Amino acid sequence: MITEGTSAVVAPPARPPSATEPANPRRRARKGRLTLPKPAGVSRKIAWHYVIAISTIHALALFAAVPWLFSWSGLILCLLGTHVFGSGINIGYHRLLTHRSFQCSERVERFFVILALCCFEDTPATWVATHRLHHKDSDERPDPHSPLVNFWWAHMGWLMFENKDVQNLNTYDRVARDVLKTPFYMWLQRGFNGVLIYALHAVAFVAAGFFIGWWWGGTTMDGVQLGLSWLVWAVILRTVLVWHITWSVNSLSHVFGYRNHETPEHSRNNWFVAAIAAGEGWHNNHHDDPTAASNWHRWWEFDLSYCVIKALEKLGLAWDVNQPGRTGARPYASGGEV
Repeated sequence: MITEGTSAVVAPPARPPSATEPANPRRRARKGRLTLPKPAGVSRKIAWHYVIAISTIHALALFAAVPWLFSWSGLILCLLGTHVFGSGINIGYHRLLTHRSFQCSERVERFFVILALCCFEDTPATWVATHRLHHKDSDERPDPHSPLVNFWWAHMGWLMFENKDVQNLNTYDRVARDVLKTPFYMWLQRGFNGVLIYALHAVAFVAAGFFIGWWWGGTTMDGVQLGLSWLVWAVILRTVLVWHITWSVNSLSHVFGYRNHETPEHSRNNWFVAAIAAGEGWHNNHHDDPTAASNWHRWWEFDLSYCVIKALEKLGLAWDVNQPGRTGARPYASGGEV
């Protein structure tokens, strides 16, 4: 998990800040490490809608330890689904909606957004706004999830507390207006419509498992067993895996790894995260050129998400694919005001 280069960011008191450790009077040194207080907008008020959802899904994932609920088909669907549905986050929410690193038809865009919604990682506008704010103030105090607060905070702790500077409609409108102007995405932002799509996809897996189990095994109980197995493995456990893979980009890839570029934050290229997150772990490359469709800067830095985008381009389903360094330094976001 730790690659060559530095691990944690160290700030010797006698050394002036460098390009990789920008000056910031709000930062403080503690036991040789740079640290930050939590963002100013964070309160002690618990974000119960996130806490309940995250806790419930993690608790339900424990049913994967029940032998009766195991099936080889469920395991295969879990592993395949981690990549297929995860591409909705990596390609749909991140490279397409947030950074506009390529263009595609409305149908292709909706396909990736639906995949992302099936990962239960919030609505498009909320995800995009949060990530654009991360790029705007990366590893500075306003950053919603900097590991300079602490590692747990960057991984998932930031979701547990309300942040009035991020979690409000005014911020979504200001930072992700280009997303909200699409009626479908505005509809998702209202009420629990995004949750409804996640629930419907879970029902679809249960129904498919039931009918295949009943047809293959010949009894209703065979159908029930496979339907519940697919619910636990292909939906719930897969959701947990995708969550932690996404969160690892925020935590591991800002703490462990090496740097190709002297960017003004602490992003790292982490081979482990790149492997499990389809190329997202080459995070220093991404921060150097955020709107590029590819994080593949050195020959060994394989970027599976970029390969998918290139395949879409070959099929005529994507175009205007931004290449690294094609137009020099580009902004962290496109279409929003921050």
